[in-house]
Amino acid sequence: MQKILIEGGHMLNGQVRISGAKNSAVALLPASILADSPVIIEGLPQISDVQLLSDLLEEIGGDVSWDEQTITINPAKMVDMPLPNGKVKKLRASYYFMGAMLGKFKKAVIGLPGGCYLGPRPIDQHIKGFEALGAEVTNEQGAIYLRAKELKGARIYLDVVSVGATINIMLAAVRAKGKTVIENAAKEPEIIDVATLLTNMGAKIKGVGTDVIRIEGVPELHGCRHTIIPDRIEAGTYAIAAAAQGREVIIDNVITNHLEALLAKFREMGIRVEEGDEQLLIAPGNRLKSVDIKTLVYPGFPTDLQQPFTALLTKAENTGVVTDTIYSARLKHIDELRRMNAAIKVEGGSAIVSGPVKLQGAKVKASDLRAGAALIVAGLTANGITEITGVDHIDRGYQRITEKLGHLGANIWREEMDEVEIIQFQNS
Repeated sequence: MQKILIEGGHMLNGQVRISGAKNSAVALLPASILADSPVIIEGLPQISDVQLLSDLLEEIGGDVSWDEQTITINPAKMVDMPLPNGKVKKLRASYYFMGAMLGKFKKAVIGLPGGCYLGPRPIDQHIKGFEALGAEVTNEQGAIYLRAKELKGARIYLDVVSVGATINIMLAAVRAKGKTVIENAAKEPEIIDVATLLTNMGAKIKGVGTDVIRIEGVPELHGCRHTIIPDRIEAGTYAIAAAAQGREVIIDNVITNHLEALLAKFREMGIRVEEGDEQLLIAPGNRLKSVDIKTLVYPGFPTDLQQPFTALLTKAENTGVVTDTIYSARLKHIDELRRMNAAIKVEGGSAIVSGPVKLQGAKVKASDLRAGAALIVAGLTANGITEITGVDHIDRGYQRITEKLGHLGANIWREEMDEVEIIQFQNS
């Protein structure tokens, strides 16, 4: 088990290249189940979540091979093998196996998903969609059982805008009989990415990127080659790090339109932003002005950037209010930032951040993926050494983050934890 250490105060400068989108990858890999011939996906991020999904595809009989960041998946010998626990419980996105296996085999047994705990995140909208398509869904001994004699297209209204439910229903519906309409659908770029893969496989999908998606089911899908989109959350995280502790940082391989909400807040804060061809230049001024943010569904401010942005606000003048309307429990990083001298209080589900303050290095724990990103941003700006445990969370979503930041000038490294530290971490 490792920890990340950061000696703060070193200025970031230079260029960093963004990896493929984690939130696309975790759906694209299960989507390959629906094909009847090999699927090739290029540009995948080298993160633990992707490796877990690759292992799960092999468990159900997939022939999986890698060539650097390109995966080839031959689903010809896949079977509807139950996946009740084990790796399934290590990441939330394992629930995409439900829609994909239901669409392909008309049945599935999937353990309740794991991943970062961010408060209640029910899958009732997923189940509502599966049942509308004709599946019987039961919860038996901690696993979800899905069974259908056949799937038939239906009109499905999502009571809550949900990326996961939108994608999962889409996966099940592409091989159903007849027409499916998903209303109040999510619009995230990752949904468009998944729909592009499915369309290249022969699916008939219209309206992706709007709140109404129409799917005409087809009897079979074939393999294809697909290149994943860049990770807007990774890009946003490096942009925030650059805003907090950078001179001039160029972020390469980014779709700037995917970051409009973040970049608008940067400009309000007095941060210079220049957009180029798949590039961003971030150059903070000497004085940052505080702003308020409220997370919303896309194209609003992303919940996945709320936590690192909170760390940035500690450097800004006056008071900023951070409200997460997507995951109200996503405030576990606040106590850790307070250990580092942050002036933050929580009132009514919002975090009130006063600044500027000079953060101090401390021993802190990443409680989830994006909390870990927040602590890294804080550690880059702090006096002294910051030690971050819970590194496994960070590695779920950021490819070689210590190396990338090191190339920008950060003094950041990893060390193995000793037995005492591991026991303390497990008991904390």
